[in-house]
Amino acid sequence: TSWLAAQALPRNTRPLDALPPLPVGTQRAECGSAPAPAPANATPPPERKPPSTLVSQGAYLARAGNCMGCHTVSGGTPYAGGRGIATPFGTVYSSNLTTDKTTGLGTWSKDDFWQALHHGRSKDGRLLNPAFPYTSYTQVTRADADALFAYLQTLPPSPQANRAHALRWPLGTQAALSVWRTLYFEPQAFVNDMSQPASWNRGAYLVNGLGHCAACHTPRNALGASIEKRNLSGGLMPQKDWYAPSLRSPLEAGVADWPLPSIVVLLQTGVSPHGGSSGPMAEVVQGSTQHLSGSDLNAMAEYLKSIGSPAKTAVKPPAAAQATATTGVPSLGAKLYENHCANCHGAQGSGERGAYPALAHSRTVTMANTTNLIQTVLYGGFAPATAGNPRPFGMPPYVLQLTDRETAAVLTYIRQSWGNRAPEVTELEVNRARDRQAR
Repeated sequence: TSWLAAQALPRNTRPLDALPPLPVGTQRAECGSAPAPAPANATPPPERKPPSTLVSQGAYLARAGNCMGCHTVSGGTPYAGGRGIATPFGTVYSSNLTTDKTTGLGTWSKDDFWQALHHGRSKDGRLLNPAFPYTSYTQVTRADADALFAYLQTLPPSPQANRAHALRWPLGTQAALSVWRTLYFEPQAFVNDMSQPASWNRGAYLVNGLGHCAACHTPRNALGASIEKRNLSGGLMPQKDWYAPSLRSPLEAGVADWPLPSIVVLLQTGVSPHGGSSGPMAEVVQGSTQHLSGSDLNAMAEYLKSIGSPAKTAVKPPAAAQATATTGVPSLGAKLYENHCANCHGAQGSGERGAYPALAHSRTVTMANTTNLIQTVLYGGFAPATAGNPRPFGMPPYVLQLTDRETAAVLTYIRQSWGNRAPEVTELEVNRARDRQAR
């Protein structure tokens, strides 16, 4: 509600005299009515053609990197910066990318921009904080960097001053950044794997470079550096309190066993017959991947499919994750599920295809890390609104309805029913998640 109230009204806004007519054969959903069923087979929107000019290519690359997601505050001027990015070491504020000559990139050259992207240094030589993911952007080609800069130079100037980072001393000092870079960063170019086809290399370039997927999906050490040998194997986003699952493991978000079209549809619409996006990933789909061309999405899907482990060769989960369903599952969890969940997800956890995800035999439900499950039950959420899924179904928040004990009970029931075999969720886990959000 607070977010809706904070949104600026479009210019020349006035009430409609009447709702616009719908296409023949469709029916308008009224408040309180049953939702229209989603198609059984998700179909991606029409193919987008790749951009033709330098500026349009740069605009496309800005979407691929989801630059606006970090460099725009809610309700603010696009790309004017100022958005706070919480880290375990304090808050980093994004910079102004508009053409303002005092606070933005108005006096920058394409060489200055390349230095920031590839070397992690500002125009004046100052070392940039790695919350700006130059550790991934260093792989972006000079041609793509120039195109991206050409697009940013078309943005109208916005004199919004850059905010100083609020980091614990001495972590934000140039001396500390210099030590960190010596340990964990070296500029590098993307190198094609000649044993792989061009499409696979394109996908690897997008995933590991401009898409900077490793920023979330790779675990980090105590100093915030990505653990390279575990690239894309899953990472906790502590300040967001979400877990970015492994893109390699079939027990988490690996897609080695998925058909290629299902991966493409997931990246393009946020939902597919094999899974869906929520939380921070829903934001990525909405702001970035849904706008990519079909060829680029196919390339990313091809690469992601290749790095995963098929289920038949996957390492078995640890003993704790193979817990069998307890005899006499607590009646509290069963009753809560019947009262709050069964209407959408079904009495047997089968869900409703195209609307509500199945909970039975769901790796999201049985994943060892329960962070996302607890977040979803407490705070709800929606799949992304995309051209291929313009009216997503949502999960209501239960943070004010269920106690910690009740939340743990219903999640334990779900994780140990209908063939699911996973450990219980404890009341302490729920309490900690609630406490982190309250800070």
